[in-house]
Amino acid sequence: MSDLRIVVDVETYPNCFLLAAEHADMPLKWLFEISDFRNDMVELIQFCDWVRQSDGTMIGFNNVGFDYPVLHELLRSGIADPARLYAKAIAIIQSQDDNRFQHMVFPSDRLVRQLDLFKVHHFDNRARSTSLKALEFNMRMDNISDLPFPVGTMLNRDQVEVLREYNQHDVHATKLFYHQSLDMIRFREELSLKHGKDFMNHSDVKIGKEIFQIELEKAGVQCYEYGAKGRQPRQTKRSSIALRDCIPAGLNFHHAEFQRIHDWFAEQVITETKGAFKDVKATVDGLDYYFGTGGIHASVESEHFIADDEMMILDVDVTSLYPSIAIEYGHFPAHLGSAFVDVYRRLRTQRVSYAKGTAENAMLKLALNGVYGASGDAYSVFYDPLFTMKITIHGQLLIALLVDRLTQVTGLKVIQANTDGVTMYLPHNVLPTVQAICNEWSIATRLQLEHVEYSKMFIRDVNNYLCVYADGVKTKRKGAYEHDIEWHQNGSALVVPKVAEKCLAEGLPIRETVMNWPDKMDFMVRVKVPRTSKLFIEYGPDMTEQLENTCRYYVSTYGGSLYKLMPPLAKNPTKWRRIGVNTSWKVTPCNRMTDATEAIDYGYYINEVEKLTLGVM
Repeated sequence: MSDLRIVVDVETYPNCFLLAAEHADMPLKWLFEISDFRNDMVELIQFCDWVRQSDGTMIGFNNVGFDYPVLHELLRSGIADPARLYAKAIAIIQSQDDNRFQHMVFPSDRLVRQLDLFKVHHFDNRARSTSLKALEFNMRMDNISDLPFPVGTMLNRDQVEVLREYNQHDVHATKLFYHQSLDMIRFREELSLKHGKDFMNHSDVKIGKEIFQIELEKAGVQCYEYGAKGRQPRQTKRSSIALRDCIPAGLNFHHAEFQRIHDWFAEQVITETKGAFKDVKATVDGLDYYFGTGGIHASVESEHFIADDEMMILDVDVTSLYPSIAIEYGHFPAHLGSAFVDVYRRLRTQRVSYAKGTAENAMLKLALNGVYGASGDAYSVFYDPLFTMKITIHGQLLIALLVDRLTQVTGLKVIQANTDGVTMYLPHNVLPTVQAICNEWSIATRLQLEHVEYSKMFIRDVNNYLCVYADGVKTKRKGAYEHDIEWHQNGSALVVPKVAEKCLAEGLPIRETVMNWPDKMDFMVRVKVPRTSKLFIEYGPDMTEQLENTCRYYVSTYGGSLYKLMPPLAKNPTKWRRIGVNTSWKVTPCNRMTDATEAIDYGYYINEVEKLTLGVM
């Protein structure tokens, strides 16, 4: 593979097709137009041929699913017809839910190699789905304006010029995101070179599963069957599962509540793993422990804890809980056999031998962690719901066993219990007893524990908390306190969790910290409505303006009232629904930061910080 990488983006309208391109590493730009006013067909084909002959790669955002199939239609047909390309684009959009492979151009058929950042970041997963506009917001671009004309518009010459600028802007945004993704791309390059397999458009999860499959096949395990229907994954399907088969042997609890949960599991027979059990609760020493297919969870609420000369905050977590359970207890999908465990163990050993941060370590982590989730995927070679339930129930009951033993210690209070660990508040003088219990538990369960001390912990609930490590510098954040967000998450009003952390961890005053916050971008909020809905801002009677469906705004001293107009519901099919956004506050839209002319209303942000702080201080 050469170093030539070209970032591309296409725009399609009934009478206009545009392809903008930019060199990934140099200030070189191209723009090709096929419209009622211009025909760059020959130049575009020559450009694509140059990239192909140079062994180059086109980089895009959802280019494998959209941009390239449209471009492929043009390159294959050789017909300079924007209406034909627009029809192809609409067909792709409308088929996405029904048959996402219908318009797919497979790698062997592509005329130019493609690298899709959408797939690399696993945005094709519904839980992680995001748009380029949302990424532009998170990348804090000065301009995040959306598509300037409705889909299907017949464009005039002036409108085409506007579209050309928009097209080039989106290419530049994609280029910025490409540079944010370089570590992930280099990681995939190293893996592809090492294994002689193309991992470039694989998500982390997919990489992990495929690496595991490669190792299984090396061990002589058949992962697929080949027949009249082509390649089909080998699987173990179950009509029912007796949960008594998922319980570790020899568990005895001091607390009757935990024993009751153990016995309840032993009596259950399920036919479906998803949501098989929920709201199963045990109350121990006044704390509610919830058991579910996602693991065990418990937490105090609206409390804070401070370490001092008498008391300490200790967190213990199981190292690689789910992989370790499979390895130590010999659990495996039935169709893959015991060799599965051998491969699991070997990969875990290999990972430890590589330093953290290396491509090898990252790859093996993915391979180890991805298998459990895949075991519940009906399309995966790892599918065996009994294996899934063995892992999750083992995990919950073994953590419950640890809690059961720890709560026997005088003066110790469990603050939280999560899928793979326990956080506790305890006197310093009982630490040797706690360490002994943890060691005994590790020996009995064959699972390793990692220990961390905190100096402070602020808990709103099980999903929202802030921890300050014993060094007083590092923090652990969860939920509403998190401000180091992932790309697919909504990075709105980050001043709120950032200031909340400063106030809780360092004791800074709320009002003054908010009002003196230096980064204007941290006050920005993103709202998005689907294509079926509309977004408006109302400045007064007969003073309403429709906004772009993805809108950046901030709460301001002067401005308008923001609201969504949503389609009618079946029970009232003629009435569109008006839903307010940040009701009772004025806002200023600013998809272009040059529009951010009104003063910030600090009162709103102060109020939001207080929600995260006053209740837990």
